[in-house]
Amino acid sequence: MADKEGPRELLDDVFEELALLVGGLVVYYGVRDDVVRNLVKTLDFVRGNSLRRIEEGSVVDKADQALPGSTLRPHPAIEEFLLSLRRA
Repeated sequence: MADKEGPRELLDDVFEELALLVGGLVVYYGVRDDVVRNLVKTLDFVRGNSLRRIEEGSVVDKADQALPGSTLRPHPAIEEFLLSLRRA
């Protein structure tokens, strides 16, 4: 387990930075409380899934992340960021 402490600490650091980012946006833009709670709940869910994948050593198939038949499209800035992650 000692070899997995590094990735877990890194993941915790990343999610701490994300929480600070969300907190800054919430204060600056005055985001509704229910939106903040849903966003944080989702971040916690994603963090939990990520920690399980670290523990299990599993990899996520990107094709499984798409919603079949969905007409929802991410904001262009989000889409560009996701593409840059997938190219890396």
